[in-house]
Amino acid sequence: MDVILSYLLSVQTLLLVFVIVLLKSSIKFVPQNRAYVIERFGKYQSTKEAGLNFIVPFIDRISADRSLKEKAVDVPEQSAITKDNISLSVDGVLYFRVLDPYKATYGIDDYVFAVTQLAQTTMRSELGKMELDKTFEERDVLNTNIVAAINEAAGPWGIQVLRYEIKDIVPPSSVMEAMEAQMKAERVKRAQILESEGDRQAAINRAEGEKASVVLAAEADKAEAVLRAEGEAKAIVAVATAQAEALRQVGEAAATEEGQKAIQLDLATKAIEAKLAIAKESSVVLLPDSGTDIAGVVAQATTIINSLNRAKHDVVKR
Repeated sequence: MDVILSYLLSVQTLLLVFVIVLLKSSIKFVPQNRAYVIERFGKYQSTKEAGLNFIVPFIDRISADRSLKEKAVDVPEQSAITKDNISLSVDGVLYFRVLDPYKATYGIDDYVFAVTQLAQTTMRSELGKMELDKTFEERDVLNTNIVAAINEAAGPWGIQVLRYEIKDIVPPSSVMEAMEAQMKAERVKRAQILESEGDRQAAINRAEGEKASVVLAAEADKAEAVLRAEGEAKAIVAVATAQAEALRQVGEAAATEEGQKAIQLDLATKAIEAKLAIAKESSVVLLPDSGTDIAGVVAQATTIINSLNRAKHDVVKR
């Protein structure tokens, strides 16, 4: 009886162990962002994605474990020749991921190696279409073209290239020296241009300042001339007014007998002064005018003076 019980217990234990092994072989937990490629009898059966999955134990097997995460792979340094026949050393970094685990397993033997080699050949091809200067100026365009070319070729492999970044573009030392000399010349040229622009602006500022100064001076001269003209006009008006007043007074005086005599005296005095001034010139000979001479003029003036004095005396007596 004990032997039978022992036998039954051993059989149950074996069955339990078998069931545990069977469950362990059939239940598969696939991690996030990974995929299992399952084969049955050596033939593709299915692709198991993240989560709890079941397979047939002892019949199905995991043929490949593919990561669906983005990968970064260094593209080794290589030589390339530009359109203008300049040899360059170029390296970069390739970013890609597996889109189709089935194609990545059965479409290519080693997709990492394949996509790296494809990146190298594509980079050489794209650099051959560009001149040296463009490779530095249009690096983004070059990266975009490389990504587009790789994706077109890597489609059957279930691979998607996300981006490609060129790390270094190293031309030969002779080209580097020529580029440095060119850059130095460009810097000198820019400095000279900036200096000439500064001189030009300074000259413009000076000219504008001188122009403003001339304009202000002209305006000042104009204002001065206007004020001077106004002053002269006022002076002329004042003189004319004074002369008019004098003529008015002379006219009023001429209306009287004494005024007429005074006018005659003034005229006689001025005539004497004029003749005396003319007589000073040795080359001038005076001739009597209207039958009169100096003595007659003097006698006439004396008579007028005596008449005025008598008139004043009579006025005083009255």
